[in-house]
Amino acid sequence: MWVAVGARDEPEELSGVSHFLEHLLFKGTATKTAREISQTVDRVGGDINAFTAKEYTAYYCRLPARHQALGVALLGEVLTTPALRDDDIGNERHVILEELAMDDDSPDDVAHRAFMRHLFPDHPLGRETAGSVDTVESVTPDDVRSFFSAHYRAGSSVVAIAGPLDHDETLRQVEAAFAGLPSGDGRVVRSGSGPATSGEIVDDDTEQVHLVLGMQALRRDDADREVLDVVNHVFGGGLSSRLFDEIRERRGLAYSVYSGASSYADAGAFTIYAGTQPAHASEVLELIYEQLDLLLKDGITDDELEIAKGYLTGAFELGLEDTGSRMARSAGQLITMGSVRPVAEQVARWEAVQQADTRRVIERILHQPLTVVALGPIDASALPTR
Repeated sequence: MWVAVGARDEPEELSGVSHFLEHLLFKGTATKTAREISQTVDRVGGDINAFTAKEYTAYYCRLPARHQALGVALLGEVLTTPALRDDDIGNERHVILEELAMDDDSPDDVAHRAFMRHLFPDHPLGRETAGSVDTVESVTPDDVRSFFSAHYRAGSSVVAIAGPLDHDETLRQVEAAFAGLPSGDGRVVRSGSGPATSGEIVDDDTEQVHLVLGMQALRRDDADREVLDVVNHVFGGGLSSRLFDEIRERRGLAYSVYSGASSYADAGAFTIYAGTQPAHASEVLELIYEQLDLLLKDGITDDELEIAKGYLTGAFELGLEDTGSRMARSAGQLITMGSVRPVAEQVARWEAVQQADTRRVIERILHQPLTVVALGPIDASALPTR
C-alpha cells in the first residue's frame, strides 16, 4: 500500500513524522507483536518493509505466490490496526536517532542533503526525509497517532499487487484486508518552491571531496520529462556518458561520478555528483563545468541520442521482468498521477525524442545558475566558478 503523504507534507515542527510512522507500523497491531509479524513473514520465506519518500510512503510485502492471501491480510492488518503504543514510540525514537547518526557518517549523503536544502531553501522539499535530531526527539506519541489518523485514509491510498494472481480473488482479498481504512482523503495541499541559492562549502575531515551541483528542473507531469531523461543519460546517466568517460575513464579522477533527474508534483531537480581526492577537486569541478558548457553550446550527437533512447527503453523493459518493479511502477504512477501509463506508450515517448527536443530542454534547464555544494577538506578559494 502506498500513501500519498510524504516528507514534504509534514509541518516543519514534525519533520520526519512520516518516516517515524513508517517504522512504527511494524511494531505491532491490535493482535500481533512486532516479533509475530516478522515470524509470519519469515515462516514463508518472504519479507515485509517500507520506505518514505518526499511525496509518499510505501509499505510492501514480497512472498511466494502461493502465500498471497497471507501477505495481503498481514499488510492490511499492519496498515489498518497498528498499535502505536507509547512504549514502542519511545523505543523506536532511539532507533531512528541511530539511523540519523549513521547517515551523518556518510559524507556523500550529507553533501546531497545540503544540496537539497540550497536547491529548495525554506521549503519542505529541501528538508531531510527522516527529519532532524531535534524534531525526532520532540515528536510525541499523540503527534504520531494524530498524523496517522489524519492522513492514512482510503482516498489517499493505493494498493498494488504484481505476480501470478487471479484478479477477482485478489480484489476480494484486498477489500477484506483494507476495509478498516477510514474514508476521506488525507492528502495535503502543497505549495511551490522559490529560487535556489548558490550553495555552500562544508569543511569536513573526509578522505574525498564530495561535489554535488545542479539546478531546479521539471515537475512530474511536464511533457519534456522523457527528453530530460535522454539528455541526462548522455551527460552523466550511464557508463557511456560524457561525465563518466571524461572524468573516470580518460583521467581516473573519480570512482563515482554521475548525474540524475528527479521530479515532484510541482518541481524537479537535476543533480550532478562526483567524489574525488582533495588534490583533484578543482580539476573535477572544472571538467564538469566544461561538459555543461559543451552541452549548451553544441547539444548532443545523433549517435548519443540513439544510444540514450536504446538504453532507456531497454532498461525499462528489462525492469518489467521483476514483480517488485511492476508493483512499484503501478503504485507510484497511481499515487502521484492518478493513472498508470501503458508500457507501449512509455516506450513510445522515449522513442519520439528528437534533436530539436534535446536542444530545447538543454536550453530550458542547463542555462540556469548552478547550486554548488562541496564537502571535505578543501580551500573554497581554490574552487573554480562557472
